[in-house]
Amino acid sequence: MTTAEKNPFRGGYAPVTEEITAFDLPVTGTLPDTLNGRFLRNGPNPLDLDEPRPHLFLGNGMVHGVRMRDGRAEWYRNRWVRSDAVAAALGEEPRPGPRFDGLDSNANTHVIGHAGKTLAMVESGLPIQELTYELDTVGRYDFDGTLPGGFAAHSTVDPHTGDLHAVAYYFGWPDRIQHLVVSPAGLVERAVDIAVKDGPMVHDFALTGKYVVLYDLPVTFSTAALEAGVRLPYAWNDAHPARIGLLPREGGGEDVRWFDIDPCWVFHTLNAYDDGDRVVIDVVAYDSLFVDARLDGGGPPALERWVIDPAVGSVKRERLDDRAQEFPRIDPRRAGMPHRYGYTVDTEELLVQLPRGAQDLAELPAPAFGAAIIKHDLRGGGQEEHLFPRGSYASEPVFVPADPNADATESAESAEDDGYVMAYVHNPDRGAADLVILSAQDFAGGPVATVHLPARVPLGFHGNFVFDES
Repeated sequence: MTTAEKNPFRGGYAPVTEEITAFDLPVTGTLPDTLNGRFLRNGPNPLDLDEPRPHLFLGNGMVHGVRMRDGRAEWYRNRWVRSDAVAAALGEEPRPGPRFDGLDSNANTHVIGHAGKTLAMVESGLPIQELTYELDTVGRYDFDGTLPGGFAAHSTVDPHTGDLHAVAYYFGWPDRIQHLVVSPAGLVERAVDIAVKDGPMVHDFALTGKYVVLYDLPVTFSTAALEAGVRLPYAWNDAHPARIGLLPREGGGEDVRWFDIDPCWVFHTLNAYDDGDRVVIDVVAYDSLFVDARLDGGGPPALERWVIDPAVGSVKRERLDDRAQEFPRIDPRRAGMPHRYGYTVDTEELLVQLPRGAQDLAELPAPAFGAAIIKHDLRGGGQEEHLFPRGSYASEPVFVPADPNADATESAESAEDDGYVMAYVHNPDRGAADLVILSAQDFAGGPVATVHLPARVPLGFHGNFVFDES
């Protein structure tokens, strides 16, 4: 039996087996000439195809990128993030850089641009990996020695200040999480410890003009799962109360005000904002997750609005859309401000087919995500879908402004929808990926442009369009 035949990965999750560099990519349609930069996406792409039970969250990171300039798609590259293990497997020297608590990082979850650097990030407080413009690994990075611990899978840029915010957790910190603020120059200027119990998993957070919104939910570090050999030893914990915290932007850990909420789980925030004295948070919520440390169970994820009223100490939950969906995104220039539009990817097919007891990547179904992405009008009401052909699967939809310098603040509301929605989409006819670029204002219509890539882009996690610095 060949390695390919033994490979337990199937469908959208099947890893690619080589790094590719391709130039002058074919394009159908017309690439907007304002899109000068790179569309980047990170995700797990294991090197070892003989791994009998590969895990969705723990695979070796691989970053995919398309470089666009002046209406041309100049190159496509995919590169494994060179953790020590990957470098050794490829016969390369280990990359340099500071470790946190002696740990390396597979950095397989997100990729961003900040302070002129390209940064790959991962869960659970592990180190950042810095990449070159061409996506080669420089090494572990700690914001020039200013990062006190590890970092996080998710971060948010305050569009008013340019500061990068994150909330880090770490399995070695059972009694705290940490809010971090990184300056536009790339230095950690603020690190605030917040007391928690049981070592909760905190994949994401939210930011408003007044607050950092913290999720302390019932998925916590599990010694029992660790002893049972579960490689990501976090599990649903009925004994851990669910609560939402409001940390004043300039406050300390003792200033957090906590609000009880019915048990649930959140991977991702769409956005949050202040509404007078109230706080509005749009999230994708699950009834539960990681029950018995499995990835299945808990019901489908749905888009919800949570409204915190500090005056009466209440949290009101409202279901905005019942369809199973994930990976919510907005115009990043509206982060922390009232928003009208949001974008998600349909996950109905995943939830319908997910086998009970699924824990590892090998058990996940082939069409992992649905062949549709959704645009939500959260002020006018209603949704639009952009449907892809049967057999396609779409990754996270990323909104990219047509003009990154245009004013998209509350006083220029019309600019919020002036841009494009981009996603890597598997093309079943070619057996390879397309980078599909939609007009946000003609969402259900045909693509503005489609960049045809020479290889598959496996389903993965998160990414961004990183504009070139002028």
